[in-house]
Amino acid sequence: MNSFQELFQQKNKNILNIYFTAGFPELEDTNIVLKALQKHGADMIEIGMPYSDPLADGPVIQNSDMRALKNGMTIKLLFEQLKSIKEKIKVPLILMGYLNPVLQYGFENFCKDAKDAGISGIILPDLPITEFENGYREILAKNNLNFIFLITPETSEERIRKIDGISKAFIYAVSSSSITGRDQDMSAQKVYFERIKNMNLKNKVLIGFGIKDHKTFSEACKYASGAIIGTAYIKAIENGADIDSGTKKFLNSILQSTPLE
Repeated sequence: MNSFQELFQQKNKNILNIYFTAGFPELEDTNIVLKALQKHGADMIEIGMPYSDPLADGPVIQNSDMRALKNGMTIKLLFEQLKSIKEKIKVPLILMGYLNPVLQYGFENFCKDAKDAGISGIILPDLPITEFENGYREILAKNNLNFIFLITPETSEERIRKIDGISKAFIYAVSSSSITGRDQDMSAQKVYFERIKNMNLKNKVLIGFGIKDHKTFSEACKYASGAIIGTAYIKAIENGADIDSGTKKFLNSILQSTPLE
């Protein structure tokens, strides 16, 4: 049983996955953010590996990537940071990024170091399923890493079924074929969400893109096991003044409907 399955046994709904960019707002803030998110209620954490050309991300996450890179964040440094804190972090950790920097690092070395750093899952949106099946799946499995696929409203039922069959963590349902951080009308996505829900997939589904507050989080959780929030959280900690209290305030606003000032 992997760490995602253990989580889903303990908690079946309203699962909160928070995304942040490693090395943002400051280079040494990665572990501060991780501790704050775990402490204040995140069920899993998605760590963005900053990249100079994040195609699926909106301006807020793009800017956080640029700032983290300027700070000096690299994959190697990120693994060093994570190894120093892994004994204290109990929630599942996911690395999210793009294929090119991972290939430059060396895919096998990346997976080995990710495992050693306490990572449970990997998201690489630009890794095709065929390449995953033909070359990368065995390396990921050898290192006990679960690969997480994205689906969109345009994804066919056949492809969704295929993804469900080869997944062992959860499926990331993008709320629209847009970029992160853009306001989404959850009601407009109702047909898509209901279609996924009625497919009775074996894997849990988490909805991402456009989830920013208690209202959108609650709406997403009507159709899925939980939701993923990135842009809104990055905005909440952007000034870096007090990450712990900023994280507490933000997560309370999501989970308990406490209004943000």
